[in-house]
Amino acid sequence: MNKEDLFKLLQSFKNEEINIEHAAKVLEELPYKDLGYANIDNHREMRTGYPEVIYCEGKTIEQVSGIIRYMMGRNNNILATRARTEMYQAVKEFCPEAEYNELGRVITIRKKDPGETETYIAIVAAGTSDLPVVEEAYETARILGNKVVKVNDVGVAGIHRLMARMDVIRGARVVIVIAGMEGALASVVGGMVEKPVIAVPTSVGYGANFGGLAALLAMLNTCASGVSVVNIDNGFGAAFNASIINKL
Repeated sequence: MNKEDLFKLLQSFKNEEINIEHAAKVLEELPYKDLGYANIDNHREMRTGYPEVIYCEGKTIEQVSGIIRYMMGRNNNILATRARTEMYQAVKEFCPEAEYNELGRVITIRKKDPGETETYIAIVAAGTSDLPVVEEAYETARILGNKVVKVNDVGVAGIHRLMARMDVIRGARVVIVIAGMEGALASVVGGMVEKPVIAVPTSVGYGANFGGLAALLAMLNTCASGVSVVNIDNGFGAAFNASIINKL
């Protein structure tokens, strides 16, 4: 329940139009809903501006379906990350409007128009192998109501590709830079723009990349000012933070 819905509920109390049993049920579930295997945080949107997001990895198909069924009843837009194809297929059976980004492993359900900001977030990716993280970030930023521009495959091995897109990158209000291997792209972009840069190391790379650890440490040790870093492959976290910055 967001602030607008709560206001309507309080108004109905004032006007004595509400059914008492319905009011009791709404108030009982206002802080959170206990599904037995999950406590759905119904206050999340009131506190942070965004409803709770479902992290699907480690959950069963039945658990993901149950959580989504409940959240659909609250008329919120729904974002489920790290979702398997089988999870989407199960959700699609009771929610035909559900959409699935297979590459990003993201399920989205739009119950209301999230709108779109005039300013935009630029997602800059080093290589095609980083696209799963790009797509997770893209879907997250979009359902949170942001205009997003993707700039793909502009890694430092062919830095002229990056230079050709600098006008687009500089025009963004906040930049997400996604890179694996040695993670150098974040430092390069950070040294060329006056906007906040959120770096996302990916697990892409050969053995000494250590599953993204090399890129993570390189980004944490960048000499470029204005670069912050999220965890390995965390496109969701980068996009969530970028959305907050973009809407300040």
